[in-house]
Amino acid sequence: MAGTLAIDLGSTTTVVAYQGSGDPSPALLDLASISASDPSVVPSLIWLQDGKASPPLIGRQVIEAGLLEQGGAGLHRDFKRRIGAGAAAGSEPEAGWLSPEHCGQLLLEQIWQRLPEQLQPQRLVLTAPIDSYRGYRQWLLEATSQLEVPEIALVDEPTAAAIGAGLPPGSRVLVVDVGGGTTDLSLVALEGGEGKAAPIAQLLRFGGRDLSGSGQGLRTARVLGKAGLAVGGRDLDHWIAADQVERGGALLGVDPSTPSLLHCCERLKCALSEAEEALVLWSPAPGERPIELRLSRQRLEALLQQRQLVDLLDELLEQVLAAARSCGVEPEQIDAVLPVGGSSRLPLIRSWLQERLPQVPLRLERPVEAVALGALRLTPGVTVKDVLQRGVSLRCWDQRSAEHRWHPLFLPGQPWPSEQPLTLRVGCSRAQQSELELVLGEPQAEQRSEVVFVNGLPVLRRQSAGPAAVEAWAQQPTPIPLTPAGEPGSDRLELRFAINSRGDLTVEGRDLSNDQPVPQQRLGSVR
Repeated sequence: MAGTLAIDLGSTTTVVAYQGSGDPSPALLDLASISASDPSVVPSLIWLQDGKASPPLIGRQVIEAGLLEQGGAGLHRDFKRRIGAGAAAGSEPEAGWLSPEHCGQLLLEQIWQRLPEQLQPQRLVLTAPIDSYRGYRQWLLEATSQLEVPEIALVDEPTAAAIGAGLPPGSRVLVVDVGGGTTDLSLVALEGGEGKAAPIAQLLRFGGRDLSGSGQGLRTARVLGKAGLAVGGRDLDHWIAADQVERGGALLGVDPSTPSLLHCCERLKCALSEAEEALVLWSPAPGERPIELRLSRQRLEALLQQRQLVDLLDELLEQVLAAARSCGVEPEQIDAVLPVGGSSRLPLIRSWLQERLPQVPLRLERPVEAVALGALRLTPGVTVKDVLQRGVSLRCWDQRSAEHRWHPLFLPGQPWPSEQPLTLRVGCSRAQQSELELVLGEPQAEQRSEVVFVNGLPVLRRQSAGPAAVEAWAQQPTPIPLTPAGEPGSDRLELRFAINSRGDLTVEGRDLSNDQPVPQQRLGSVR
C-alpha cells in the first residue's frame, strides 16, 4: 500500500505514523517487538552488547530484557537532543558508546526494517528541532542515504505539533515541550495566513534526486521567543524516587538512583496523569519479595512545588514573553498554548498554564502523537508530480507605498499539484478601474556576488542584498472584468491560486463588492 511514513524521533519515545494514498486519516504503527502500547510508540532506547558486534536491542526489547533498570555502557538513551547540536552539546561519542548521530541512524534503520511488508512508503517525512534545524537536516541526509524511498521531507517540530493539533497557518503558538531530559518553551509564528502560502514540509529528496542544493529556503516557524533548561521527566523520576526513600519503610537505605527503582517511579508519574492515586510493585532483585510504591497526585504536586519546578517554569515563561514583547507581540495575541511531550500530561503543568495564560486557549489534543500527525498533514499527498524549478509571482498594488510590487505565489522547490490553494486579496490601483490585470512573473536567481577582473585576475565582488528581480511572463492572462468599476483604497477581489496535476496555474475567487464568483481560468504553465 503506497503512502507516506512519518517518524518523529524523540528523546524518550519515537512516534511512527503512516497514511496510505487512499486512507482518510493516518494511523500509528505498532512495530513488531519494539513498540510499546497506549499509544503505540517506540521507546528511544538502544542496547549494544560488546560494542557493535552483536545485534542491537531496540525500544521495548530493552525494557523487556530488564536492561533499562540495569543501565551501563551498553544502554543508549536521550541521544536525540544532541544530534546536530555540535560537540558543545555532547555530540562527540563517549568512551565505549555510539555517538548521538550513530544512535539516531541505527534507530531509524531498525524502524525501517520492521515496517509491515504490505506498506510501500513513497515518501518519508521526519521532524527536526527548530533550534538545530540546519545541523539536524544535514545529519538526516546522511542517515537516510541508504533507505530505499523516492522522497524524503523535513519539517520543524513546533510547526508540525501546531498543525497536528488542528491550528491554522499563521497562528502564534506557545509550544510547551516537557521531554525526558529538557523542558523547552517556544513561542512561534507559523508560516501562512492571510495572503501567504500555508507551511509545507521541505523536500530533501525527490524522485531519487538530492534537493539539498535546490535553493529551497529553510521553511521553519519564526521563533518569537524561546527558553529552556535541562530539567525534564527523568528529573521528576529522580525526585519521586528520593521522596519514596526519604519516607523510609521498606525502602530505607536504598539508593534512589537505582535504575529499576527509577523505572517504577516513572510508571507512578505516568499513572498520576490520569488517576488520583497510583500503586506500582518494585522488585529489588530477582526472587525477592516486591515492595509496594504508592503515590498520590496531591503528594506529587507538593513534591514538585518543593523542588521549585513551578518557579523554574515561571522564569522560562517570563523570558519567552519578554522576547515576544520585543517583537511587538503581547500575551493576549497568542492564539493557543500547545503542551507536547509525555510529562506535559501532568495536571500540574496544565493547571499552571491555565493560571498564567487564562486568556489563551489550551490545546490538549494527543500531545505525544501531535508532531508525527502534523508532519503527515504538512507533507503533500502521494499525487505529487514534480517540484517547481522556478517560482511564480504576482504583481500587486501596494496601498501603503502607492506602487506595484511583486508578491510570491509559489516558490522554487515547492511540490505540485497544490494540496491547498493560496488565497490572496487584491485591490484597484486607479479610480474607475474596469478590469484587474493579472501580471505574472518568474523570480530570477538572487545574485549576491559577481566576478570582475582586476589587473587581469578574477575577483569575487559582493553585491548588496535586495529583493530578487522578477521577469514578467511573455504572455499574460486575460484581465478580470470589474462590474461595477473599482476604486483604490480597499480590497476588491479574493483570489485562490493553485497548480493542478497538469502543471497549470489556475485562479478562481469572488468579487468582494457584490459577492459574485470569479470563474476559474487557466493562467499559464509552471516549470
